[in-house]
Amino acid sequence: MDQRFSVPTPGQNFLIGFEDWLACQRGARTKTAVRFNAEPRYIATYRSLAEYVHRDFSFQPFMHAALIILRMGGERGDDVLSPTNPYRGSSTQFGDITLGNKNLLTLLAQASLLAQKASYYQKWQVHRRARPETVGGRIDVHLSGRKSYDTNPAILHSDAMARTKEMNGSYLLSMAYPEGCPTHPSYPAAHAANAGACATILKAFVNESYKIPQPVEASADGSRLEPRRGDALLLGDEIDKLASNIALARDAAGVHFRSDSISGLTLGEDVAIGLLADYSRTYSERFDGFALTRFDGARVRISGGVAQSW
Repeated sequence: MDQRFSVPTPGQNFLIGFEDWLACQRGARTKTAVRFNAEPRYIATYRSLAEYVHRDFSFQPFMHAALIILRMGGERGDDVLSPTNPYRGSSTQFGDITLGNKNLLTLLAQASLLAQKASYYQKWQVHRRARPETVGGRIDVHLSGRKSYDTNPAILHSDAMARTKEMNGSYLLSMAYPEGCPTHPSYPAAHAANAGACATILKAFVNESYKIPQPVEASADGSRLEPRRGDALLLGDEIDKLASNIALARDAAGVHFRSDSISGLTLGEDVAIGLLADYSRTYSERFDGFALTRFDGARVRISGGVAQSW
């Protein structure tokens, strides 16, 4: 599974001129496009990662992670499974549609869909928070004296505004995507909710303490993979890292605020725990339930329809 992608060339910032920004708000088709390096690269920068989450579908990175994880394991191939999985260590049986590969992959899709629904309910029915693109536009109009908005003075006089003006020539917040932000509200981020939900499903099915063998990392320019040196990488930590990267990459792209993503992660986590609780009632196997570590470090066990800290 090749992990190299078409990555943008550095220095591309969109919608930082007011005329381009206004045309975008009015629905005009963009006249610009992202420029890419000639050779595919491994993801090594936030700009590259921001482009990845520009193109992916909701649970794609976690489906890929699951397929990679399921090829791991010791001599028996099941060291990577959760210690509570009843098929771990069996020489005569394996999980398939229950507590096996198909169950895991299906639950990733289900959790992603439910998390997206939960995110959209909060976006439309509760918060309706403006996107960074809109907030930047209001600040630019306000500080240029064209119109007055009820904006917190701490924002208007912050160092961030001065730095934005110096860098962009306006107070508009730069976008990594020529078309700007999606047209639905900002909070909580759907990418983050998907990530939180899918990461939780993955952690429920795997051994979080499993040490990833022979880890590699991308070179600084993304042109090659190099052996990673340092402390051992634990599977649970790497799943959390993947969820964080997917969520925060949308911030780096300029289409979300950090709080959109942090709240989206925890919303998705709660949705997935609820889904696992529902499914824990349905298994005929004798097993000790799902056990996983939440993003805040708390441990939770899910069995018989109930999720409890332990």
